[in-house]
Amino acid sequence: MARAGDAQEKSSGGLPSTTGDLKQLELSLEDCLLKALRNNLNLKAEMLTPQIADKNVTLASEKFVPSINFNYNNQNTKTASYSFLEASDVVVTKQNDYTIQLSENIPTGGSFSASLYSYVNDSNRSFQTINPRFGSTFRLNFSQPLLRDFGLKYGRRDIIIASYGQEISEENFQKILEDTIYNVELAYWNLVYARENLKVRQQSLQLAQELLEKNKVEIEAGTLPPIELLTAESEVSTRQADILESQALVKNYEDQLKAIINLPAEIEGAKQVQIIPTASPTVEKREITYEEALSIALDKRPDLGAIRSELKNREFNFGYAKNQLLPNLQFTLGYWSPGISGDQLIYQDNNPLTGVVIGKLPGKKSDAMKDAFNFKYKNWSIGLVLTLPLSNVITRANYAQAKLSLEQSRLKLKNQQLQLDLEIGNAVRAVETNYQRALAYRTARELAEQKLSAEEEKFKVGLSTNYLVLQYQRDLANAQTMELKALIDYNVSLASLDRVMGSGRDRQQVSVLKMD
Repeated sequence: MARAGDAQEKSSGGLPSTTGDLKQLELSLEDCLLKALRNNLNLKAEMLTPQIADKNVTLASEKFVPSINFNYNNQNTKTASYSFLEASDVVVTKQNDYTIQLSENIPTGGSFSASLYSYVNDSNRSFQTINPRFGSTFRLNFSQPLLRDFGLKYGRRDIIIASYGQEISEENFQKILEDTIYNVELAYWNLVYARENLKVRQQSLQLAQELLEKNKVEIEAGTLPPIELLTAESEVSTRQADILESQALVKNYEDQLKAIINLPAEIEGAKQVQIIPTASPTVEKREITYEEALSIALDKRPDLGAIRSELKNREFNFGYAKNQLLPNLQFTLGYWSPGISGDQLIYQDNNPLTGVVIGKLPGKKSDAMKDAFNFKYKNWSIGLVLTLPLSNVITRANYAQAKLSLEQSRLKLKNQQLQLDLEIGNAVRAVETNYQRALAYRTARELAEQKLSAEEEKFKVGLSTNYLVLQYQRDLANAQTMELKALIDYNVSLASLDRVMGSGRDRQQVSVLKMD
């Protein structure tokens, strides 16, 4: 299993070995997949997107985290006295008050709060019976929308939208992962083809050189006209040019594979490293019908999953926009209890109008708070608040926009399903066609070998010519190349089928460990 984040690699995909001045690195297909999962920069960047979306869900959930508000105020006021009955000269009032409030939004769309308000008031006003005064009020408030914004669905709107965004980002990442797996396989098999094709060209050159040497011997012996030497030398030069072209192709595909697996991230001087693929293309037949492939694709294709999640998001937004057309009707409920205490002033003849204080019965701050929490004085209120806008042009525009967006998503899903039907048909057909091609080109190569062998025997006894032998050598080289190309095409078509079905991760047993 290829797993990003594994501590160790297999020895075949480890450090390069050195042969002379050339560094060689043997890599299996699994090694390349592992390196791509670990090092591919595009994959690394996209791996962060689902994590960002996950944090968006967390941020949206913060709406329902209770909050505490604390407010403290210390006030000292002095005003002129307009009457000797109010105060002798200056009215002095000192007040300390504070409020502690715990509030929370609830998933049904409403809100709840509990608060405690306490104060201490001290004044020099005349005729007071309690001074200083200690007051406390404990209050419970609840509000709930009954039409617009009502219910768990719309109360949790931000979380639901963020969750759909998370699903979409995860599906998009899985799509990029599928594409990366396919690109690794494509680059790997292209490199295998280029290297094997180079071997075929080198073998073809060797045959041409051997024939050239034989021609030289026969010309010296007088059994072959000198003109035949030119034909053999020309063919050697042509095949040397073919090798140069094949060597360039090897380097091109090697560089592509290095870029996809980001080899420089692991090996210094990766440009000078020669990758030696250790896997060979298979010709094992894979049986799968169009119906089976389509069923798998409908279940596993990440892009379909992303469109479905987007459709669910648009359906939710449409429902929300429709809900916003309703009036805003709020149910409110309040329940509170005040408490009061303080120093009770005793006046002469028990008459405050005398202005003569002869005693004091001290009170406690805690008594006011006890009365409040014990609900000594129970108060409640219940009500409905209806808000009707004079115009809802913007709300109706949002509704129309949400409706169009929903229809757009439905059409996109249908279009993607039609495209999927076409892609599955092409992919299944390509697998079967390339399998038959591989078998046919194998037979063609075997026949080309037999024809060349027979022609060489005829040439030995003077019954054939240089031209025919060279022609059969070219035919064999072409047959070997075509067989190799068909084998590679078959393996690439298998990878393409997995990509179209969305099952490349399963077939390659790829697992990605999410970064913390």
